[in-house]
Amino acid sequence: MPKGVPNKRYTPEFKKLVVETMMKEKMSYRETARQFEISNHHRVQDWERIYLTEGPEGFAIERRGRSSKSRPPKQLPKQVEEDLLAEVQRLRAENDYLKNLQALVLEDERRQRRKRR
Repeated sequence: MPKGVPNKRYTPEFKKLVVETMMKEKMSYRETARQFEISNHHRVQDWERIYLTEGPEGFAIERRGRSSKSRPPKQLPKQVEEDLLAEVQRLRAENDYLKNLQALVLEDERRQRRKRR
């Protein structure tokens, strides 16, 4: 397998083309890397993960080097944030319900014990 150029940088458009071609033609990571002369098939795998989680816009983000501590945290899309808050509320309500149910069951068991005595 031919080795690529060390520290080669790929454009966001090229990454998008690679991932979309791989998905459209149902190619493996190795086949895709070989066809586009990419040195490592794991790079294609990483690109696919970025494409599926962040969309094609994710390729424009620089990911090399250490991250800056002064950067503000990444904001979630509004819909995702609302979905997460709704799920937290649902889980809290479910948790409260289960705690109350457990308390009722324990109280019922105590009453049953008292009646037996």
